[in-house]
Amino acid sequence: MRAETTALVVAHPDDEALWFSGVLGAAGRVVICFGDQLGGGAKNARRARAVAALPLPGLVNLAIPESGVRLSVAWGRARETAFGVEIADEAGRARYEANFARLKAALRPWLVGMTDVVSHNPWGEYGHPEHVQLYRAVSDLRAELGFAQWCTGYGAPLSQGFGARAAARWVARRVVPTNARLARRLELIYLRHRVWTWPVLHRWPGRETLYELGETGQGFGGEALWDCTRLRLWRWGRRHMVMGV
Repeated sequence: MRAETTALVVAHPDDEALWFSGVLGAAGRVVICFGDQLGGGAKNARRARAVAALPLPGLVNLAIPESGVRLSVAWGRARETAFGVEIADEAGRARYEANFARLKAALRPWLVGMTDVVSHNPWGEYGHPEHVQLYRAVSDLRAELGFAQWCTGYGAPLSQGFGARAAARWVARRVVPTNARLARRLELIYLRHRVWTWPVLHRWPGRETLYELGETGQGFGGEALWDCTRLRLWRWGRRHMVMGV
């Protein structure tokens, strides 16, 4: 990956630190898609100030309002849709589907000319519908613009069933070291603005696996993924831990 033609695209502020620290140094462009939270009040302004303070080159903040559907997915039976994942409530689904068009339109000019785009995986790491939606939007733009699409190998028990049902395939993978020092630096900025969304004592693994997604290739069954809720390495489709950090 060459920095000048590599973009990291994340859904929310702090996603770049949590799930992509191993990519931050290789990406010449970092795009954060969502801004205001539904009903976020004063927190929305603090979040915007935190993003403005991030020491990341090529940072783009699209600031699209969130759809607020974090708790509106029945993950045990949810299916993929053209917009991401099934949303249970009607009002939330309307906001979610409207955001899909906004995402693609806002992202397109920033991804033209990119050879590699790294973003969320098809099951949304620990199970976040807006992560899944961003994966789907980037996948649509990949077909249009011709870049290589990559995701990282984080999962969680909540998203396991949905991930097993997802149609995504991977055609190549590479292992990269994480950058916990940079991730902690970003975490401190979010903490200072009181908008860090993950446990303060979160630990980063020593490495991350990047998967290049494609129309053909292998499914994720049997892959060793990081359970990001407990930071353990496990085999997709199995419940037992494979190895520790």
